[in-house]
Amino acid sequence: MHEASLMKTALDLALSQAAAQGARRVHRLGMRVGDLSGVVPDALQFAFEALSLGSAAEGARLDIERVAPRYACDTCGAEFDPAEELLPECPHCGALGGRLCRGLELELTSLEIS
Repeated sequence: MHEASLMKTALDLALSQAAAQGARRVHRLGMRVGDLSGVVPDALQFAFEALSLGSAAEGARLDIERVAPRYACDTCGAEFDPAEELLPECPHCGALGGRLCRGLELELTSLEIS
């Protein structure tokens, strides 16, 4: 469960940013998690609830935006959402493969503090 260490890093970053702004409470954290990142959002949520106890983020809400994978075709350059296949196929030109444009994200995107 590497989500605990990932969440600790994100929470530490959030708390340090809140402290730098003179805030005493963190009310909400926003994160983007790519579907291909290898991170399980439910485990991230569980880790957040456990790690935030006793901190300025205790009781805060964690909003996780999941990011679906998207590819760019190496042949025609079109971007497309892959089907459930192991090797994505461009729906525009039929080329196999492509460059992954999104879906690996793991980002702390927003904070609400006071």
